[in-house]
Amino acid sequence: MQKNRGRTGRKRRRKQFSSLPSNGVNQSHILEYIQLRKWLKERGFEDRNLRPAQFSDTGRGLMTTKAFQAGELIISLPEKCLLTTGTVLSSYLGEHIAKWKPPISPLIALCTFLIAEKYAGEQSVWKPYLDVLPKTYTCPVYLDQEVVRLLPEPLRRKAQEQRTVVQELYTSSKSFFSSLQSLFTENVETVFNYDALQWAWCTINTRTVYMKHSQRECFSREPDVYALAPYLDLLNHSPNVQVKAAFNEQTRCYEIRTDSHCRRHEELFICYGPHDNQRLLLEYGFVAINNPQSGVYVSADILLKHLFSADKQRNMKLSILKDHNLLENLTFGRDGPSWRLLTALKLLCLGADEFTYWKKVLLGDIISARNEERSLNIAAKICFSLIEETQQVLHQISQMKKDKVNLENQLALVEVLRLEDLTILQTSAEILYNLHTAIT
Repeated sequence: MQKNRGRTGRKRRRKQFSSLPSNGVNQSHILEYIQLRKWLKERGFEDRNLRPAQFSDTGRGLMTTKAFQAGELIISLPEKCLLTTGTVLSSYLGEHIAKWKPPISPLIALCTFLIAEKYAGEQSVWKPYLDVLPKTYTCPVYLDQEVVRLLPEPLRRKAQEQRTVVQELYTSSKSFFSSLQSLFTENVETVFNYDALQWAWCTINTRTVYMKHSQRECFSREPDVYALAPYLDLLNHSPNVQVKAAFNEQTRCYEIRTDSHCRRHEELFICYGPHDNQRLLLEYGFVAINNPQSGVYVSADILLKHLFSADKQRNMKLSILKDHNLLENLTFGRDGPSWRLLTALKLLCLGADEFTYWKKVLLGDIISARNEERSLNIAAKICFSLIEETQQVLHQISQMKKDKVNLENQLALVEVLRLEDLTILQTSAEILYNLHTAIT
């Protein structure tokens, strides 16, 4: 699923997704799930094909009680079970939102409702759902700054941007929160504190499904595309499956159909979208082992470190790459350096007598054996440089796990990401060696 369509945030152990039956332990007998299923039944949802379970590799998820065939409907959640901005507007918050100027965003409306309902505790109609939501998350906004510094670029920069977004959202929403004081006996600054907003924001960012709603005048112009989907949001992600998910206007249910076969008593997976591990960690707080979408990014700064500083045409080459959007999304993958990375390097490695052929480089033409060899040599240097940097960070993580026990889970998450990166880089280094051997 795309950003704002995501659906998890649960604590996971990151092991390889297996095609063998998962060792799922049925959790249906646990009180919070009994109460959730009873609550959902009262709203028209009853399902005998899926059971909440704890899995050794992915944490909690949903286990099948029957085999599913490709194309089969795996879950259909009635509209009454979904938590949307419509839910918020029909609640005690509706009149406060309607009269507040300037209008708040749909996102803030949902955050406010979650915080208020969580504060209400036993009095909340949504308590059975709130009780199964995570108490904390592993998105970068929750990570300790020491851990954030261990993330690779550009994820480190995006993590800082995410933290800034949430902080600014909190600051800009304070006056609206204050307008709700009449609804609470306690000071609203205590109810709607930064930690509460951070939790609500992550709940929405990691667990909502995409559901487009018509524009309402009481909201700002930001897209209203969120829906929290109790029980359905227990489904975990695998990059190796495909599903079709959407709200069915005829049945008034949010439905998911699988394009894959799933055996009985296995964990049922869905796919949140073709995301690499950096995107998964940023948006959902987890990493997928052996993710075929993953790559290691090469920033423009790294490129510049390995270029010939004496090249008089360097600035012109960089300008061409920028104009053709070839200074971003340069990666090493499991199949070696990406076409974008090699193309950028080939253009940057053009000799003074070859520069007039730069358009041919962009078309994928081979300019000369010298240009091919130079670009592969620099690709290899960059690759080995990233391997060395990754190994240094892994050593640092190993030391911190001994000294910072309170950060053990956060460090373990970054460690998995970095180990995945190391595997990709080592594979790329081998591919580059073979490519170089083939042309010399």
